[in-house]
Amino acid sequence: MKIAVFSDIHGNALALEAVIKDIDSRNADLVFCGGDLVGYGAYPNEVIDLIRKNRIPTIMGNYDEGVGFNKDDCGCAYTSSQMKELGQISLEWTKKKVNFENRAFLRSLLERIQFTACGKKILIIHGSPRLINEYLYADRPEESVLRIFDEERVDIIICGHTHLPFTRVMDGKCLINAGSVGISKDGDVRAAYTLIKLTESSLETEVIRVNYDVERMAQAIESSGLPKDFALALKAGR
Repeated sequence: MKIAVFSDIHGNALALEAVIKDIDSRNADLVFCGGDLVGYGAYPNEVIDLIRKNRIPTIMGNYDEGVGFNKDDCGCAYTSSQMKELGQISLEWTKKKVNFENRAFLRSLLERIQFTACGKKILIIHGSPRLINEYLYADRPEESVLRIFDEERVDIIICGHTHLPFTRVMDGKCLINAGSVGISKDGDVRAAYTLIKLTESSLETEVIRVNYDVERMAQAIESSGLPKDFALALKAGR
């Protein structure tokens, strides 16, 4: 069985179009989205429309929650006052931009998706099973990660939120971060998603990198009224 999971599109419809096309070419049996459809990018409605058109099961990300419920904060862990200020501009811009129907769609998104495939219990969430905006990084202590698996009683956990793809296997359990479609943070400007190949006796993951017109997307951000900092980050892959 082939399972494709992508996350963190953040208003980048050009990247999402390319990723959906690539997934289709690989004949995935199941496709899921780990959330954060909006924020920072110039095309929030277009991203939501693509998700709805393709009927992709989608988890609510912290940014989706912030926009959908008209919150004052997106739940983002900004590390400086400048980043917080830019983030607030993005949140307010996005809340004004997303139309009524799509805002209702964001509110309707699931907090988690859980299912069984090839005898494995699989959980998909945005941040962590405990908090929508908790970061699960690759270097988290093994004891802490296994405690989460024990609490959830699953074999595979798939998350997003950090924009840093990885697969980590511990004591027969597997933690997968799907990476980011819309805003890479590992220096590779291409869109990223994870393809999981699962059988009763094996599990393989591959981070798929997909080219799209980064320059065109950056120009769209610059002309949208959003801070140019987001366009620069997009082009830097940071």
